[in-house]
Amino acid sequence: MDPEPLYFTSNVLFPRLLNARNPGPMTGPGNNTYLLASNGAAVLIDAGVGHPDHLDMLDRALSENQSRLHGVLVTHDHADHASGAPAIALAHPTTRFAKYRWAGDGRQDGLAWDSLGNGDAVGFGGEVLTAIHTPGHSPDHLAFWHEPTRALFTGDLVIAGSSVMIQLSRGGNLAQYLESLERVLAFEPSCLFPAHGPRVDDPPALIRGYLDHRRLRERQVIAALEAGQRSVEAIAESIYDGLEPALMAAARENVRAHLEKLKIEGIATDHEGWRTL
Repeated sequence: MDPEPLYFTSNVLFPRLLNARNPGPMTGPGNNTYLLASNGAAVLIDAGVGHPDHLDMLDRALSENQSRLHGVLVTHDHADHASGAPAIALAHPTTRFAKYRWAGDGRQDGLAWDSLGNGDAVGFGGEVLTAIHTPGHSPDHLAFWHEPTRALFTGDLVIAGSSVMIQLSRGGNLAQYLESLERVLAFEPSCLFPAHGPRVDDPPALIRGYLDHRRLRERQVIAALEAGQRSVEAIAESIYDGLEPALMAAARENVRAHLEKLKIEGIATDHEGWRTL
């Protein structure tokens, strides 16, 4: 069964949650994509992976609201958010696709992507979303801000009840991620709509909890270094003892991100193994 609309504001269906149908260890029950419609025009936030059930749900939601898909806004170029774009383009040939373009953007999907930057506005029907550049999880990460309701569509910036992987090998940057969390906090959002997990109705509590969690992890990494742990693997095993094996690769990526931040700050070095200075 399709999810019901969460609530309405004027002529906006705000928003319709459409599950991308890609469950897994890193995606939970599947990515959240969000359809917003106003006066016959709709935008979809994140493209999913092209699963037929997702495309069917999208078509039904558009038909029920007598709307045309005006645009697809991608929060970042990871496959679970962007790889469904060609299938949507095939089904909706007049739809435009937009994301943050950067030097490392290597997706070859044959689409003519519009470029979005920090502060750019996307209009549809009688409504506007504003792109907010929130790098850290990835260099190209965007969130989308709806000013009238003070709602923010946050992609992979936060996940209620879980943490976010900072994948250094794919451009993740922990310092930038923490700055992005602080930037979102300054917007004073009323609610967050993440790409994984439930809606967040107390954004300050969740975001401050994330900041506190990262500070704790940093102290744990420093403590592991001071205890003589010299490798990413050893540090991760000491901090994430008991974590299910399927998630250990993500844990190691987070440790790498913390170590790189400490290295840039002059607190640690990787000369002949990791150690504090």
